[in-house]
Amino acid sequence: MAINQLAHKRVRIRIPRDYHQEPVISRLVSDFGLTVNIAAAILGANAVGDGWFDLDLQGTKEQIQNGLTYFKDLKLETWDETNVGSW
Repeated sequence: MAINQLAHKRVRIRIPRDYHQEPVISRLVSDFGLTVNIAAAILGANAVGDGWFDLDLQGTKEQIQNGLTYFKDLKLETWDETNVGSW
């Protein structure tokens, strides 16, 4: 596989209420160069409770890994195809 070949990764992420005003998803585009498709989302209109996003990430493997590391650094819960049964 070529180093710059595009890859896809589907993830689900839980966004705690404390992060509702933060541009978490848009930073995947601006900071990590990923293309992000939001396949599904649940976010309370009045920011009550946690939000959930089902995302399809597209980019190089390195860009995707950097985006997932960003989620980990923020201590956000994520699920991918390896633990999809717990969605």
